[in-house]
Amino acid sequence: MTAQVRIVPRGGQRDQLGEGLFWSAREGAIYWTDILAPALNRLSLADGRVTRWPMPEMIGWVIERRDAPGFVAGFRSGFAELTLDPVRVVPIADPEPDLPDNRLNDAKADRRGRIWAGTMPITADRPSGSLYRLDPDRRVARVDTGYTVANGPAISPGGEWLYHTDTVPGRVYRFALDEDGIRDRGLFIQFQPGWGKPDGMTVDAEGGLWIAHWGGGRISRFTPDGALDRSIALPASQITNICFAGEALDRMFVTSAATGLEGEAEAGALFEVDAGVRGLPPGRFAG
Repeated sequence: MTAQVRIVPRGGQRDQLGEGLFWSAREGAIYWTDILAPALNRLSLADGRVTRWPMPEMIGWVIERRDAPGFVAGFRSGFAELTLDPVRVVPIADPEPDLPDNRLNDAKADRRGRIWAGTMPITADRPSGSLYRLDPDRRVARVDTGYTVANGPAISPGGEWLYHTDTVPGRVYRFALDEDGIRDRGLFIQFQPGWGKPDGMTVDAEGGLWIAHWGGGRISRFTPDGALDRSIALPASQITNICFAGEALDRMFVTSAATGLEGEAEAGALFEVDAGVRGLPPGRFAG
């Protein structure tokens, strides 16, 4: 059966580089970023209203705080608290003060309330990116390095695996994850020629790993052992991120990018996809 795909109405608005999807159950809304605008978007699932806030610098993602209002956000300058209406940014930490041409790119929080976030050079042309952990006490630790475009963290339903990507070489890694951190990095999926490159990721309730194909015009589901299960084509080529939303976590949303694709009509659109599976509640930051 062909999955249904619809474009979320936004009054003609498109994202230069849509990313960083997050489902807020307490607001009944999804948030996502437009890294290059830079801006933060919010879609209310109750009435379909889309709100957009300009941001002071490049912003890769937002993750809700578990015990306080607002978010932690990944800016070009590092981790920061973010509240809206009015927009207020309070810096937490710059993980790479020695690399001013790098920025935070994508992130997820685990069940312990820690944020796992990758960095990348803005030019995406050298392996100066790393993977970091932001703990609830606000301490930052570098846990892996050598990434050109660190992307798409995702965490297995049982919390025992963390998946992380280096987009440019097309590699998805898997780490063992526990209360002490991550270890034992192994190559989990190598993207094949013609697939595009792996970008943002999420995991469904059955343990399937969903990956956005940058330059591949689709999303794909991989089984817990890394086998390709199925793909869903989308009417845009640069697909960037995926999340599940809604009270039953049975609504999938997908972002895309328009940068460099002026002639592609749906580039930069937000899509809703009938994937036929349910997702998991997103992790929230415990600090």
